[in-house]
Amino acid sequence: MKKKLVCALMCVAMVATTLVGCGSKAEDNTADNSAAQEEAPAAEAEEEAPAEETPAAEGTGKVYYLNFKPEQADQWVELAAQYTEETGVPVTVETAASNTYEQTLKSEMAKTDAPTLFQVNGPVGLATWKDYCYDLSGSELYAQLKSEDFALKNGDEVAGIAYVIESYGIIYNKTLLDEYCKMDGAVISSAADINNFATLKAVADDIQAKKDELGVLGAFTSAGMDSSSDWRFKTHLANLPIYYEYKDKGIGATDAIEGTYLDNYKAIWDLYLTDSTIDKALVSSATGEDAAADFANGDAVFYQNGTWAYNDCIAEGITDDELGMLPIYIGAAGEENQGICTGSENYWCVNKNAPAEDIQATLDFLAWCVTSDAGRDMIANQMGFLTPFKAFDDGYTPENPLIKAADEYIAAGKTAVSWNFASIPSETWKNNVGSALLEYAQGTGDWAAVETAFVDGWATEYAAANN
Repeated sequence: MKKKLVCALMCVAMVATTLVGCGSKAEDNTADNSAAQEEAPAAEAEEEAPAEETPAAEGTGKVYYLNFKPEQADQWVELAAQYTEETGVPVTVETAASNTYEQTLKSEMAKTDAPTLFQVNGPVGLATWKDYCYDLSGSELYAQLKSEDFALKNGDEVAGIAYVIESYGIIYNKTLLDEYCKMDGAVISSAADINNFATLKAVADDIQAKKDELGVLGAFTSAGMDSSSDWRFKTHLANLPIYYEYKDKGIGATDAIEGTYLDNYKAIWDLYLTDSTIDKALVSSATGEDAAADFANGDAVFYQNGTWAYNDCIAEGITDDELGMLPIYIGAAGEENQGICTGSENYWCVNKNAPAEDIQATLDFLAWCVTSDAGRDMIANQMGFLTPFKAFDDGYTPENPLIKAADEYIAAGKTAVSWNFASIPSETWKNNVGSALLEYAQGTGDWAAVETAFVDGWATEYAAANN
């Protein structure tokens, strides 16, 4: 991510001083709609203005939102109902199951009543869906953006707009870590001492050795490779070796990853497997819910996840005072100056092939979401989203200690780790890396297979995606 994105994030952090997720590449399925449009005679096309140029009057049409984030499914349904009650405009919200968004979107877009509002994960996702994206440059949603860095461009058009800024790292239980620090022989005196991989490993190894005395099952929650959990490692953890390679080269994308930091990837993955609440032979069936339960029940000190996990933690009885977050350290040179992984892979896109009245209804709904009291309260306070929109500066910032932790690293001069996994060439690449990680964990495969999936698989998938 460009340096200016970090600057923009710092601006967000400074404004929100009281403060404190994944789409992917799918097969190209635009042919049917494009062909249907091409069948219309040229003369007829001249007589009828394109849908996006003739928005209907306010108060007509309907909205169908295919939501990416299951953890906010109920809240989006509630907000949609509130908007319908207020305006009379029908708003339907459907949420794809975890790790199935692209295939669900592909299926829904083939229907007569296709989504009018959907999401892409960044440039790679846009490459698949760009022929469906309405130009948002004249919308109120776009006018509300604090920075162009949060606009996803297709040439001169604004094809998508990020609606949430998120951070992820190693969430930790402050109470448990403080208890460990008071134990005889503890290798640190406070969480602030953990600023590199060597120290993180020393702490985790010591906690694992003293787990019975500390009253936990392991230093880390289970590293489950069930589909509800594997994205944490085949995508979010994989971002770290990608980030450092990009950083070395001064690039933001590549057609051929070299795997310079795959030994570092192996080191952190080994740590997650060894200092865990479960035996590594069991990771194939361990779920995201299992990891969340490990953390909520106080069975683990560390939990790789992001700011979106806050509501689940609170629902399980964890208090704000117990939550902290560390960067994910992998042993890269200079990582002492590293901050939390911060960015967005959630870009709203409006379906330009929808009826004109539905396009306008969708634009109106989005404007209401980011400017009305009801919309801002739900998005900031109930969903817990930090957004890039101007209207949220006026008292609508989430009370989320994990967001505060990310901002504190920025305020301390640390460099936020950009979300480079948006440049991963395909979902197939992720799945192949995930399968190799699982085989390695279970002892049925070696690390060389992970390296092959990571490096050779990248070149293969990039070539396939770009003809």
